[in-house]
Amino acid sequence: MRKDVEFKSDGVTCRGWLYTPDQGKGPFPVVVMAGGWCYVKEIVMPHYADFFVKAGLAALLFDYRCFGESDGEPRQHLNPHDQIEDYKNAISFAETLPEVDSNRIGIWGISYSGGHVLIAGATDPRVKCIVSTIPVVNGFETQKQVHGSVNFRKLMETIMEDRRNRFQDETKRGYIDMAAPDPNKTLSTWPFKETYDAFMDIKEKEAPNHEHRSTIESNELLLSYSVFPFLRRILNIPTLMLVAEGDDITTWDLEIQAFNEIATAQKKLFIIQGTTHMKLYSNLSKLEIGAREATSWQVEHLIKAYVC
Repeated sequence: MRKDVEFKSDGVTCRGWLYTPDQGKGPFPVVVMAGGWCYVKEIVMPHYADFFVKAGLAALLFDYRCFGESDGEPRQHLNPHDQIEDYKNAISFAETLPEVDSNRIGIWGISYSGGHVLIAGATDPRVKCIVSTIPVVNGFETQKQVHGSVNFRKLMETIMEDRRNRFQDETKRGYIDMAAPDPNKTLSTWPFKETYDAFMDIKEKEAPNHEHRSTIESNELLLSYSVFPFLRRILNIPTLMLVAEGDDITTWDLEIQAFNEIATAQKKLFIIQGTTHMKLYSNLSKLEIGAREATSWQVEHLIKAYVC
């Protein structure tokens, strides 16, 4: 069963969906879910939620502030601190729901939010289980790698020009494409044609609320983003990291480095072979591999661990 929900995060209304199992008796353990760069809740997450709910878990999906059906200005602005706060306020909201067992809350994230859940789990003791899927773990290193030296210079020039414009007049805030059909002609945050193609297909078929752009300031904030200071604080939370073999978008070498620094002994690295970052969106058979692994991990630590 799915129902519309909303909650306040720093005074801004965030809207989402609560999925609960059709079978069994609540309150259910819950997985709180939000998306990556410029995602709305219709992107990828419902596919994962279907697996979770069939296994006896509830799922709370939501749009961050400034995205999709949620309120907030400026639109299409990604502040990672605010988005992590939205995760934590979603947890607070989940605690109030009669359908949810407030002692069994997990968090799931993908790409940018794959990093967010590592930070949220490290700093919020209510989190009992983490699933981090193809995460962004270091924004500066990732952006430098995906753009290359010449285009990274152009990105920095664009960010500095936007900063000067905003200082003079906040209404002159600039925007940048998430991806572009020809990355050699159009500067974008993620300069991969397959990223553009996959998201345009998803927008047409499943997620009409998706807007394929962000504020330029979002890119500046991304360059200061790193999960590494928080990983040693994940001491006793079961943590699964799903990595796509050869991922050169969020960069699997950095992801594996981050995994190795997570402190808990209750951790697992699962490498999805024969895939790429974007195939986990465009190829449902690859998505299913990740969804089944995530489901198994959450069942183990949010259901079986609590059976007397």
